[in-house]
Amino acid sequence: MKVKRPTEQEIRQTETWDTWSKEPSEFAWLYDDKETCYILEGNARVVDKHGHSIEFGPGDWVEFEQGLECTWMVTKGIRKKYRFG
Repeated sequence: MKVKRPTEQEIRQTETWDTWSKEPSEFAWLYDDKETCYILEGNARVVDKHGHSIEFGPGDWVEFEQGLECTWMVTKGIRKKYRFG
């Protein structure tokens, strides 16, 4: 798991990606494939099974590796662009 600020070129790439949104909640998740996300709005914290965590919000570029088991805690309704692979 990692969070960074994207480049303008990376942001442009997301124009063709799907959009996902979720209300404030907590849920377990397993990534079958690598996922890259660009956060449009909201805030969340994700904790892996080893206790490592990341927090992110609008404007962040987030990457989740294949096989990651984690818990999402959406603290403010989130909307993101995403792609697998």
